[in-house]
Amino acid sequence: MPTSNSISSISKDIRKLLAFGAGVGIEIGASSLEVAAARVRPSSIHVLGRTTIHGFASRPAAEWGMEYARFLKSMGLAHVSAAVLLPRREVIARQLALPGVAAKDIESAIRFQLDTLHPYGDEDVCWGWSRLETGSALVGIARRSTVERYVELFSEAGVAVSSFTFSAAAIHAAIRFNGHSGGEGFVALSHTASGSVEVYGESVSRPVFSAEFDVAPQRAALLALSELRLPPETAPRTLEEVLPKPGINPVENDLSRNALPYATALAGACPRFAPSANMLPLEYRRLSSRAILIPSIVLAVVVALLIGGFWIYSSYADRKYLAALNAQIAQLEPRAQRAAALDREFDRIRARVRLLDRYRSQTRNDLDALNEITRLLAPPIWTSNVDLRRDAVRFNGEGPQAAPLLKIFDSSRFFENTLIDGVSAAPGGAGELFQIHASRRKP
Repeated sequence: MPTSNSISSISKDIRKLLAFGAGVGIEIGASSLEVAAARVRPSSIHVLGRTTIHGFASRPAAEWGMEYARFLKSMGLAHVSAAVLLPRREVIARQLALPGVAAKDIESAIRFQLDTLHPYGDEDVCWGWSRLETGSALVGIARRSTVERYVELFSEAGVAVSSFTFSAAAIHAAIRFNGHSGGEGFVALSHTASGSVEVYGESVSRPVFSAEFDVAPQRAALLALSELRLPPETAPRTLEEVLPKPGINPVENDLSRNALPYATALAGACPRFAPSANMLPLEYRRLSSRAILIPSIVLAVVVALLIGGFWIYSSYADRKYLAALNAQIAQLEPRAQRAAALDREFDRIRARVRLLDRYRSQTRNDLDALNEITRLLAPPIWTSNVDLRRDAVRFNGEGPQAAPLLKIFDSSRFFENTLIDGVSAAPGGAGELFQIHASRRKP
């Protein structure tokens, strides 16, 4: 069964392998902005650069914003949003013990008692929190007017901001960047850009202690040890020692002088591994890092692969079905040709049968037509010649009158279009000689 140490070691290794990102930390000072940029990789942390923007409060925002943009562009980080460290005097930091509260209910529990955590009364506030190891939470609260003032300032300067945090949350997150825990407790000291002593500590009785003193470092360490309930003989450490050590660090980034921008940059580089309290409202956050595009890119690639796979499989299935169909066609082709030959033979036989039927019925039709002529030319009319063809009849004869014969023949069901070709008087004046032809009706 794995021990807690082995589980912790595995967790650290996994976190280290997944540590990819870049962050920019900005500390807001009294008259200047301290900026540090870092790139995180599983093998090491590379501090890309550090700069100080002087007189930001008195200079036009667009002017120092261009200076900041040039700094990021020189390191290839123009796409990265900054994590901003608000001044200590403008943030109320509180620690809440939440024993037995589930992780999903922590935010609701903090919101429930938020009005009791700050002295701002009915003023609107912005707040954020991060979880501590002992079942408690670190909460930061600032006036909304203050947050919106800085949002407007950075917006005018063209600075993309992903979070507003405070020193205790940034240091706590940066220390745990690689899975490190506070252990039995410690006190770490650092000098701020203004010359004050930044004190940060952790202990079993108090998960986080952070303060800024204008006293000697030894005196600040004693005050912190007393707050943390640590033995007086506990040797103070430097904040540089407890933070993750960068593999590459430029000379201008003196962590012994001021490590807060560096800690803030680490907290902003991999916010999932090192979450710090974020007091910036969601509508103002600018998550422009390329890393956030990775899930979308991976999803797009997966969708493209699925579509390509379906298309390839569909083409393969179509080809396979066509091959099987062609094989069956080839197998049945002789039978189809034989059936077609039989159909042609049957058509030929049917045509011959119809021809024979026509010849057989034509004799009957001719006899019926001849019998009809005999009936129509009743005595005393007589004929001397009858020429019966398939489509017409022509006959010569003698009778009292030839003209009435036209109507007689047209009224027959065998003849139509009767015409007299010639009429002459019969010898002796007893009647008329006539020559008549008529068309035969189709049966």
